[in-house]
Order: sequence, then structure tokens, then C-alpha cells
Amino acid sequence: MKRIFKHALTFAVLLLLAACAARVPSHPNDMCTIFREFPDWYKATQETENKWGVPIAVQMAIMYHESAFKKEAKPPRKRFLWIFPGPRPTSAYSYSQALDGAWADYKKSSGNWRAQRNNFGDASDFVGWYCYQSHRKLGIAYDDAYAQYLAYHEGWGGYARGSYNSQTWLIHYSQRVQSRATLYQFQLEQCKAELDGM
Repeated sequence: MKRIFKHALTFAVLLLLAACAARVPSHPNDMCTIFREFPDWYKATQETENKWGVPIAVQMAIMYHESAFKKEAKPPRKRFLWIFPGPRPTSAYSYSQALDGAWADYKKSSGNWRAQRNNFGDASDFVGWYCYQSHRKLGIAYDDAYAQYLAYHEGWGGYARGSYNSQTWLIHYSQRVQSRATLYQFQLEQCKAELDGM
């Protein structure tokens, strides 16, 4: 009897942990479905757009391509002797994949000292802040997801130097970010009235 109770308790704990695990959108290619599942994400991205001027579709396209909306996303570890896990290549983390240094700059510049990278609203605000700075420093239009992503990936100095020109894969990837932003914008226009009424 004790053994059965022990197994039942273990199973219950595992179910509880699974329920508490961070969810990801069931249909990440459909902006309307994402926001129906996560209405607080819609409100957060709206607030970011109102604050920094960066369209919701651009914010979401960047976060999709950075983390696939995974709360605990980190770059894969390098391997030592092809077997043993080594260090991670960068400190990128969570939805926005913000690096430690960039996150510290954001908190200082924005005054959002309590911000946490694994909080979706804070991650959205970070993306908005970063794209706003790219607009201010580099003249990149808020809705230019292609150039915004290049600056996001390479940093403002790297973008200004044109470091992406030697990285064909990054140019193609940034084109995919632009395509996704365009798709998301089209989808959002179809369900915005519904989302605003939620």
C-alpha cells in the first residue's frame, strides 16, 4: 500500500510540475491564435508599441526568431571532447535572448530596474527599447523588421560597420524575420477588433 501511495504521490508531483512549466503558443505562425491563448501578451505588446513606437508584429517576429517564445530559452552549450557539456557561447536568455550587458543597459536606460528577462512583458519592452534605440542611433524605421533584426543581432556598432554584409546566413535570416512580421501584421489586422474587446 505504501508503494502505491508513493507512486501516486510521485505522479501527482510530476503532473503539477508539468502544469507549472512555461507554455508556448500552440500555433506560433498565427498571431491571432497566439494572442487568444495569451491575452496578457497582447496587452504587453500594445503597451510596448505605445511606449516605444515599435509595431506589435515586429516585436513578435523578433521574439519568435530569437526564442520561439520559449521562456527558458538559452543557446545550446558547446561540447568538450564531443561528449561533455561545456559553457554556453553567450549569456542570451529567454524570450528576447537579451545578453547580460544589453539587459543591464536597458534597465538603466529605461528605469525598469525590476525587469526580468523571463517575464514576457519585460522582454517585449526590451525589444521595443532596443528597436527605439536603433531608430534613434541608426535611423532604422520602426516597422523595418529586416534592418531592425540586423541591428538587434549585430549590435549598433556592428550594424553601423556593416558587419552583416559578410554573413549571408544572417541576411537570409533577417529576411525571414521581415516575412514573419509582414504575416503577423496582416493577421493582426484581421483580429485586432476582437482582441481589443477581450
